[in-house]
Amino acid sequence: MMQSRTHTCGQLRLSDVGAQVRLVGWMENVRVVGSNFAFVVLRDFYGTTQLVVENETMMAAFKAINKESTIGVTGTVRERASKNPKLATGEIEVVPETVEVLGSCRYNELPFEINRSRDADEMLRLKYRYLDLRNPAVKNNIILRCNVVSAIRQAMTEHGFMEITTPILTASSPEGARDYLVPARKHPGKFYALPQAPQQFKQLLMTSGFDRYFQIAPCFRDEDARGDRSPGEFYQLDMEMAFASQDDVFAVLEDVLPPIFEKFGTYSAASKAPFRRIPYLEALDTYGSDKPDLRIDLVLQDMTELVRGSEFAPFADGNTVKAIVVTDCEMTRKQIDKLCADVEVQAGSKPYWFKVEADGTFAGGIAKFVQPHREAVTAALGLKPGCFVGVSAGRREQALKVGGVMRKLLGAAVPGHMDKERYAFCWVVDFPMYEIGEESGELEFCHNPFSMPGGGAATLDRAIRGEIDPLTITAQQYDLVCNGVELSSGAVRNHDPEIMVKAFQLVRLGEDDVKKKFPAMYNAFCYGAPPHAGIAPGIDRMVMLLAGEESIREIIPFPMNKNAQDVLMGAPSEVTQKQLDELHIAVTAKEDD
Repeated sequence: MMQSRTHTCGQLRLSDVGAQVRLVGWMENVRVVGSNFAFVVLRDFYGTTQLVVENETMMAAFKAINKESTIGVTGTVRERASKNPKLATGEIEVVPETVEVLGSCRYNELPFEINRSRDADEMLRLKYRYLDLRNPAVKNNIILRCNVVSAIRQAMTEHGFMEITTPILTASSPEGARDYLVPARKHPGKFYALPQAPQQFKQLLMTSGFDRYFQIAPCFRDEDARGDRSPGEFYQLDMEMAFASQDDVFAVLEDVLPPIFEKFGTYSAASKAPFRRIPYLEALDTYGSDKPDLRIDLVLQDMTELVRGSEFAPFADGNTVKAIVVTDCEMTRKQIDKLCADVEVQAGSKPYWFKVEADGTFAGGIAKFVQPHREAVTAALGLKPGCFVGVSAGRREQALKVGGVMRKLLGAAVPGHMDKERYAFCWVVDFPMYEIGEESGELEFCHNPFSMPGGGAATLDRAIRGEIDPLTITAQQYDLVCNGVELSSGAVRNHDPEIMVKAFQLVRLGEDDVKKKFPAMYNAFCYGAPPHAGIAPGIDRMVMLLAGEESIREIIPFPMNKNAQDVLMGAPSEVTQKQLDELHIAVTAKEDD
């Protein structure tokens, strides 16, 4: 049986009229318009071609074939009488002379209509992902991903980086998320771990003498799913540079990313180098988030002192009060109530508001509590008639969080305050080195424990002696943010074993603990490590932004569901007792289904 083709289903044009051709693909649809007349749509990876059935023999043959069967057709190309300018092949059609079934679809009904699969239930889409991927709208996201990865590889190579793969089976280490563990058959009671990131290996490569490394690296973390995070595994552009500073890392990505976003993105405009740099504390204070969306021109303004002494309980002493001023706002009361409800759901606390009337007085929301301070508030916030003022109040962290969510929703809701048609990059810098853990209540690393603290060993010594608060120590850490989405975290690395020991001492770990938890890195650094820095932008999040998708699962070929289940392959699954015995594992409890 011959399966070769002369053309793809997206290739034929008017210049091919009169040619004898052979096409192969999936029979997408049959539209019968007479006893011996029908239109058939044939689809392959490259596009669609219309077939026109005009005789009894061909009609009988096509009627016997279920939709989505793969078929081979030979026939003659002719010009279409009624052309379709929306299709690349819309000026021609093929009159079939023979048809053969190459792969039969044995079901009369499909789980969903292929071209409308995105309207189907997500669990159904994931179960029949191979059908979902036949939808050109779904398939195009995967093609985009392939093209973006190819462009990244080319750009990194042109910048002198070498692509080096690092191990998948490695040792468990405390890197902030739960490990996926793999039992070691030959070493009873011991486990490998899938890497949360190639962090230690890429730093070891710098110590080994490699100057510029990159990898499209698979990473594995046992985390819950979010709209911008896939559970289980994800991919990142992992990179590291020897003898490099923060500025060196920034220069590479500021050169690599904008052309890729301009070429492949939903929007054709992207920030040019240098990207804006915003200190972490400034980002929180001004935007209510360490992932600011700079397409929005709204900012948080402080009005804590302006309303001091108010009888409104959320304005009580010790609380922080923030305001967002929106000029020329014409939101209705219904729209305002919905926005406030959405803010409360997303931020966990209630926002407040008031408006400025034509005579300069305040009305609506909490206006009566702010009215006594009207003169000071108006002058400080620059209020004019027609302004809407969103207000957040409470303990500082919560007030900033509510303000950040309100800013984001107001920017999207009120015309003129968000330039949606571009990619706005920024660097968030000067992150805290330490924080107080929510669960432990003790000092912990805020981000990456391998980051170089600002001020180096001297600053750590002062903290160890109690001369400064460890929470005031900043790290040479940075985040790359685009349109309010964190694409990556990176840092100038702590390459000095003595400084590393001091950094861990503050979180109650001694030198022996460091040697035990990070033996390879500690020992390697004792042999003369170069200063080095790196970063790892997420490929999945990057492609999600480029495709304009809200869910990261839309740009992953075979994603897991929100519960970290692969419903297509049935993973995770039970295994046989023999397999467990070989791995020296006993299952002592079974979760309820």
